[in-house]
Amino acid sequence: MRRPRWGKSVTFFGTSGGSTESPPDSEELPAPTVEAVAQAAIGPLDGRSVVVCGSDRTMLRVVTELVSSGERVTAIVNPASRHYDRISELGAQVMGVRVVSEGLLRRAGIDANDGNSSTARALVLLDTDDVHNVHTALTAREMDPELRIIVQMINPRLGKQLHSLLGDCVVISGPSLAAPAFVSDALEDDELTWLEIGGRRLVAGQADLIRAPHLTVLADTTSSATPELLPLSTSDPEGDIVLGTGVRSVWRTKDVRRAGWLMGVRDIFDRRVRRIAAVMAILVLGGTVLTHFIARVEWLRALYLAAGAVTSAGIEDNTFSDAAPWAKVAAVLVQLTGILLMALLTAVIVDSLIGARLSRVIGGVRGRPRNHVVVCGLGTVGARVLEILAERGVAVVGVEQDDDAPGVQTAHRLRIPVVIGDSSNEETLRSAGVQRCQSVLAITDGDITNLESAMVVRDLNPDARITMRMFDHDLAQRVERQLGLGHSRSVSMLVAPAIAAAVANRRSQVTVPAGRRVLLLTEVTVEPGSVAVGLRLGELDEAGGLRVLARQDTGSSARQDAGSSARQDAGAPARKNAAAPAREDAAATWDWKPANERVLRPGDRIAVAGTRSGLARLLLATRPQHRSA
Repeated sequence: MRRPRWGKSVTFFGTSGGSTESPPDSEELPAPTVEAVAQAAIGPLDGRSVVVCGSDRTMLRVVTELVSSGERVTAIVNPASRHYDRISELGAQVMGVRVVSEGLLRRAGIDANDGNSSTARALVLLDTDDVHNVHTALTAREMDPELRIIVQMINPRLGKQLHSLLGDCVVISGPSLAAPAFVSDALEDDELTWLEIGGRRLVAGQADLIRAPHLTVLADTTSSATPELLPLSTSDPEGDIVLGTGVRSVWRTKDVRRAGWLMGVRDIFDRRVRRIAAVMAILVLGGTVLTHFIARVEWLRALYLAAGAVTSAGIEDNTFSDAAPWAKVAAVLVQLTGILLMALLTAVIVDSLIGARLSRVIGGVRGRPRNHVVVCGLGTVGARVLEILAERGVAVVGVEQDDDAPGVQTAHRLRIPVVIGDSSNEETLRSAGVQRCQSVLAITDGDITNLESAMVVRDLNPDARITMRMFDHDLAQRVERQLGLGHSRSVSMLVAPAIAAAVANRRSQVTVPAGRRVLLLTEVTVEPGSVAVGLRLGELDEAGGLRVLARQDTGSSARQDAGSSARQDAGAPARKNAAAPAREDAAATWDWKPANERVLRPGDRIAVAGTRSGLARLLLATRPQHRSA
């Protein structure tokens, strides 16, 4: 994940790798540094507070995370929130209001004036309404142009454009952060790790799954029982763990087929319609026979007269003018019965059309799918899960009660079947084929609905892997321990550490597993006064320990390069004037093929992959010497 930079907007994306602050036990790791322990104990160096606005469970998780890391927290909470008392018990200063105003933000510590900084160094906005978050963020930006703002956004498009409105901000996308974790649970053997590093969204995994060309080889898992990390060359490229820009396209021949229009027409003409049509056909047939023998009318004309009578299309009165009285009464009864049947047929068809919305008509499941993934709940998280599963080439069926949910439109775009109905209903889950599926993701917005869905799935398919989205942490633990219904995850628990890291501006790391070992991918800044200043880029590489992936110049180093180039070309003043802006534009981009002879300057930023020990040595080299001592 990319570290937020001043003046830029960053969106946090989730990965299937865990945080390297707690790496797997399979690798022996050194003890935490004295500096890290001291920082966790004393909290922020400047002593300023963090203002957090919200009222849902994510608010509770974020406040817990910030308080536990030593931050001074001012929480602006709606008094009607059921988490109000719990947040105050955590040790945060609580301000109970229903509407966030400029005066309230000023009392909370956002009060920069006359060149003085605010007593609050960061503002975290966690409202479920994106409009309210943007409004509050704009108000705070006017009050303090230097304030760090962290915003949780539901709409990813709005989040990507937020930097043009706010300047310095960090956008946390909950769906993008949580979806990869749910996909990893659904695909138990999933070995792909998604990450954002060096200004690019990348994926790490087996070479046969990653789209070529590969950026670098992270590990060779075929040379020996113990994987070789960051090898210079490999004997079997297909068995390597590599870093790339995307997964290979998969020709999917076992996709779950959507119902389509033919299946939709069959659903409209259901059993009720078929029964009414059968009765009408019997009446037409009987009327044809009676008309032929009683009125002495040829067969085709008799069929026309009978059909006209039954369907209320009309009947020629003079045909039965000379018939016996009982024949006339029979013709009237047939016509009245036809009128009644036509009314019933019309009512049934209209009821079917109203009950079967377009998404249900053309998006249902055709046939008997097997070994697929069922996603129950197609909200913002479910929509992102569908996109990842479709990109992986996994057969998937969606279940959603609201046909206007965001994930339903995503499913239609990806041609994924959707069953419209309550995911806790057995018939709905049967329609999605859960009795033959590989795994089920119950990720609706309700804990009880997800729990009921999991229990129904367990009865229908005991072998299916089940993952539930649970907001209540205590309930989730008890369900996992006592009922054994599978794993549970919480979006708020996945989002809270990312927000805390953004508040503290901590370096983010991603873990990539390689057999029983792990690699860490992160970004590091070369600080002034460090040992790394003046070194060549190639001197940082360590065989099996560290590899530089990309390099980004800061504005200051870029301007130094521009000045150097200008001095070398002093006889061309026109080119001198044009060199600096060109260099400054290039400073905003990452070089993914950096020259090993490039000299490092203060402020340069590098993306690296390495072991924990290799990364620790790099951090010592890139930090000021007095801090390292």
